[in-house]
Amino acid sequence: MVEFNGEENHVHLLVKFRPKLALAKLVNSLKGVSSRRPRQEFPDLARHYYRANHLWSASYFAGSLGGASLSVLRQYIEQQNRPAQGTLGP
Repeated sequence: MVEFNGEENHVHLLVKFRPKLALAKLVNSLKGVSSRRPRQEFPDLARHYYRANHLWSASYFAGSLGGASLSVLRQYIEQQNRPAQGTLGP
């Protein structure tokens, strides 16, 4: 992970990964890892689960740099509002 930031209901990640790794696998892994620890540390999060037993929704958006420089993308992510501590659920 190169950069991270987000808002109350979504996050922005700048990730560098090998082109042979399927994007869907990467996203699935990031969502799994990033939900496991909070659920272990805060069992009462169960009432905030998005659906069934999942902290994250199944959807995601991925974009490529295109013509933008890495520094422009990094600046965009840094300018997003960070989620308030303790507000993991919807």
